[in-house]
Amino acid sequence: MNMKEISRLLKVSLMVACLLFGGEMFAGNEQRAGQAGASELLINPWARTSGWADANVAGVKGLEGIFSNVAGLAFTKKTELIFSQTSWLQYGGKMFDANSSVSNISTFGFAQKMGESGVLGFAVMNMNFGEIEITTVDLPDGGIGTFSPKYMNISMSYSKIFSNSIYGGMTIKMISEQISNVGANGVALDAGIQYVTGEKDNLKFGISLKNVGPRMSFAGDGLSFRNYLNPNYEMTAEQRSSEFELPALLNIGLSYDFIVEDHRLTGAGAFTSNSFQKDQYRLGGEYSYKDYLMIRAGYTYEEGINDPSTRTTALRGPSAGFTVELPMGNGSSFGLDYSYRHTDPFQGSHAIGARINL
Repeated sequence: MNMKEISRLLKVSLMVACLLFGGEMFAGNEQRAGQAGASELLINPWARTSGWADANVAGVKGLEGIFSNVAGLAFTKKTELIFSQTSWLQYGGKMFDANSSVSNISTFGFAQKMGESGVLGFAVMNMNFGEIEITTVDLPDGGIGTFSPKYMNISMSYSKIFSNSIYGGMTIKMISEQISNVGANGVALDAGIQYVTGEKDNLKFGISLKNVGPRMSFAGDGLSFRNYLNPNYEMTAEQRSSEFELPALLNIGLSYDFIVEDHRLTGAGAFTSNSFQKDQYRLGGEYSYKDYLMIRAGYTYEEGINDPSTRTTALRGPSAGFTVELPMGNGSSFGLDYSYRHTDPFQGSHAIGARINL
């Protein structure tokens, strides 16, 4: 590392330190916890980036950047497709079974290079909660049918290479939450930027702003009821649902690649300022051999996470994963990704994904 690179590293580190600790402007608001809706926007459905605790906000590349930092989408070389399946908060014996986890998340993504510097991305995330018994006051044990809640997020992204060092992008997300007779729909925006420097482009800095949008509310027949004003006149009244805000957040990250011939070791850190819950600090590392085999691990810390009496999330912090990437010739490759996130209670969250680079 030369003096110029060291100088840049110090400047970026100083900038990050000022952002993280320079006042209350990034303080999480615990008092507002539970007041936001659409919390599925906080779940990373991708198997690769979730394996190291979403710490690589600064260096994420390709289609998975749609979640972590959309600026990373600009690194897509030509075409990328990913299919991912997540068993979210497992409690049964069968992995990826909707009846053995809180939710089974299916995700598909597609990215395509557009021209010399632009990349267009598309992703669909669907959460399936399985079949739930319909109950009433008179029939608390059910037996009159089932319903199946479904959440879906559709993302359209565009990223661009602005220079050899600066990458940026934006995402618009359509949000849908539905049960049998009540639903809510909304829209949100993400934006991100990455700065790459260093002799081997191994020093990276990134910022992403996520889930910014108007309030949402539920509507539908499930919020209406019939009543009699008198024995001869029946009317239908519809209750109004309170509006709720989206879980907006700000990510700031830094990463560095140590490269020795065919081996790469990446260290990454990120700070997440949440509008409706505790702030989080993320650390992660990844070892790669020729980009054929990658092993990663990460940890997410927030205040009180190690004490069951103060913990406000089922995620305990540790995560890990690996990737096997197989070349198919002409620059194409096929990869398998896996990640595990430790939880308490439940038996962890598992994600497995398959990707094709063309």
